Amino acid sequence: MKGPLFYAKILLFGEYGIIKDSKGLAIPFNTFKGALRFEDKDTAAHKESNKKLGSYAEYLQQKRAEGALLVAFDFERLEADLVEGMYFDSSIPMGYGVGSSGAIVAAIYDRYATEKITVLENLTREKLLDLKQQFGVMESFFHGTSSGLDPLNSYLSIPILIHAKDHVESTHIPSQNLNGKGAVFLLDSGVVGETAPMVQLFMKNLENKQFEEVMRDQFVKYTDACIDHFLKGEVKGLFKDLRKLSQVVFEHFKPMIPESVLGLWQKGLETDAYYLKLCGSGGGGYFLGFTEDLERAKRELEGHTLEVVYTF
Repeated sequence: MKGPLFYAKILLFGEYGIIKDSKGLAIPFNTFKGALRFEDKDTAAHKESNKKLGSYAEYLQQKRAEGALLVAFDFERLEADLVEGMYFDSSIPMGYGVGSSGAIVAAIYDRYATEKITVLENLTREKLLDLKQQFGVMESFFHGTSSGLDPLNSYLSIPILIHAKDHVESTHIPSQNLNGKGAVFLLDSGVVGETAPMVQLFMKNLENKQFEEVMRDQFVKYTDACIDHFLKGEVKGLFKDLRKLSQVVFEHFKPMIPESVLGLWQKGLETDAYYLKLCGSGGGGYFLGFTEDLERAKRELEGHTLEVVYTF
């Protein structure tokens, strides 16, 4: 048996900023996906996944008992399925900033939550916010804290626009120009990242008044502007503000940028062939690149494989 597929997500804009009430824009990325499965193949990976899901089921029951989790689950069915060897079969790389744990949360909610909110109903702001909050509690098992955005995106498989912590809505992004020269792409740092330490470091940095001012006066400002340009299809304006955003991150988020990426990041700013930004919490995994000329970016990044996400 194989459950429905849940896709990876890419936070195009808003990493860290959504903690400071900037806008955010997340889109599904169906190149990577995962699903709950029951199979007889008794591999070490399947056993490890089954064991992790068992721990996760205990966590959900605990949160439900504490009253932190308002969603009711069919825990009997979940435990029976785990005894049968259920595991999460996924091509979503872990620690890469594309929502591997979010897909697990979405799959568990979809199969075991009772009276769940579905993608087929009228998704009001209140329903989206309710889902996001509950998913935040559910995903905290994996990261310590969670905004709930990754599971929300994976579960609904539609672009999500975050206006503020308590204001999210589904949105439409401009259609891709499949013949366009410009692109958004993923760059593999070759290093696995860990979300929790990066978020802890960011929160500590926020205690510094100068860093807090940079976040408010520059990072949030340019993030919001990039989202507005992107949604309106304003490519020139987008790249103008993207350059500023990339520069701010390069100067103030150095610990989130691994050595393997620092030089490439600087090269993009010096040549204007592409601009890099964080994809998720940083520290490793994928980084996002934006270019008006994909072929030129490929030449400048020779030796690195670029995974195209969107073209314009």
